[in-house]
Amino acid sequence: MNRIKEVLEDKGIKQMWLAEKLGKSFSIVNAYACNRRQPSLEVLYQVANLLQVDVKDLLVSNVNSPKKN
Repeated sequence: MNRIKEVLEDKGIKQMWLAEKLGKSFSIVNAYACNRRQPSLEVLYQVANLLQVDVKDLLVSNVNSPKKN
């Protein structure tokens, strides 16, 4: 899971802007933002760089989530 949508909203940045900067379609970036699809690590680092945040700020911690068997 990622926090791309929340970080974009916090910074007042539109998904379309991010799509243009990444060279990806709006549909792909929207899928990332809605957690229907996860970006590769390379893309996640590009997103963090563009949004000027630490890559860890884009991730949801799984430390306290229940373990699945």
